Amino acid sequence: MNVMPDIGAQGLTGRLAAAAAALRWEDLPDSVRTVARQATLDTIGCALAGAGEPLADILFAELAEAGGAPQADVIGRSARLPAAAAALANGAAGHALDFDDVNMGMPGHPSVAILPALLALASARGASGAAVLTALVAGTELACRVGRTMAPGHYDGLGFHATGTLGGLGAAAACANLLGLDAARTAVAIGIAATQVAGLKSMFGTDCKPLHAGAAARTGLLAARLAARGFTARTDAIECAQGFAATHSPDFHPTRAEETAPGGFHILANLFKYHAACYLTHAPIEAARSLRTHPGVAPERIAAVRLTLSEACDRVCNIPTPRTGLEAKFSLRLTTAMALAGVETGALASYSEATAADPRLIALRDKVEFDFRPDRTHTLADLELRLTDGTILTAHHDSGVPAADLADQGRRLGVKFRALAEPVLGAARADALAVRLAALETEPDVGAVLALCSG
Repeated sequence: MNVMPDIGAQGLTGRLAAAAAALRWEDLPDSVRTVARQATLDTIGCALAGAGEPLADILFAELAEAGGAPQADVIGRSARLPAAAAALANGAAGHALDFDDVNMGMPGHPSVAILPALLALASARGASGAAVLTALVAGTELACRVGRTMAPGHYDGLGFHATGTLGGLGAAAACANLLGLDAARTAVAIGIAATQVAGLKSMFGTDCKPLHAGAAARTGLLAARLAARGFTARTDAIECAQGFAATHSPDFHPTRAEETAPGGFHILANLFKYHAACYLTHAPIEAARSLRTHPGVAPERIAAVRLTLSEACDRVCNIPTPRTGLEAKFSLRLTTAMALAGVETGALASYSEATAADPRLIALRDKVEFDFRPDRTHTLADLELRLTDGTILTAHHDSGVPAADLADQGRRLGVKFRALAEPVLGAARADALAVRLAALETEPDVGAVLALCSG
């Protein structure tokens, strides 16, 4: 079985840097190549749809006004920006709808923090599809390995948004791989990123959450390019005294970085979204959907709803009375009510001020109660539904299990991609882009593929 290269015997940052620098396309088993292609397709689809969001317009207006060399394509627009600015714009657009993939190893959204940096670098300098996919795997691996060493304190305890923090480290390692930096220079890139990355979970439900993803992409790209020019940083930035781990988590378990992921690569644990809301709402949504088909279940016949969840959900996505579509994506109560009422939770239009203000949904939302438990896995949900006639119905769902059938996952993601891309590109161009992305490793220059992404 192929696995990530051994991370050896030097310090943690150095070992992770060496593994990231050494990874090549030939090292990747077919399953890893498949998931990397799927993550690329999904992230670009999310960025195309997200490019029309107000936050993406604001960011683009600011970046365009600042000007600079037109180095890299901006997804969803007929425009080019300096590479670092394009990474910021595309990363924020890709996370604007909160519809992009997650990986509980971080825990966070790896692809949207890493891939926009790689695409901007490839657009500016030229790079093959195989090289970009390899770098995506390398960056995801590093982000997840570091995330595991700092869990649970980094995300659950202190409230750092790992997409912005660990995603930035992953983007630095990925861009270093794409630039062909050696292990020493890759460790420098990680150090440069470590002293810049940021992201607060308190910003969930605002424009700043997508900004974290874009900033991570920009930071990682800048870090790798500075390292390539000879910029200096500590090469033990993760583990050193007053370093990244010490200042960003009360927990640090460096030996966890040595553990091989199931299947040899952390990217195989990427979880793709089919509901356009925070991933920790997905298990309750699926549990609610399974009960909605039960005879006799209708919104007016529901007396009470009780969800048993990880207490982490309370700190991530429990906005009790959302007012906007963005807040709705982080409301366990409202998304559960939407699922019970038959609202299509995979449709972008379902998350709106009108949905948040719907009296029928508010009545159902306010019947949802919680039992948050510290010993529960983040992705588990148990739902108990009490009907007005006294009937009790229960459902259980775990949204943390990666797909076993990658071909079926590919089909579902293809449908999702077209739903996201066609309104921006039209059916013909969306289909052409999907075909190119499905065989991205055969592309000699990713820039030619990105040209199809202009709005």
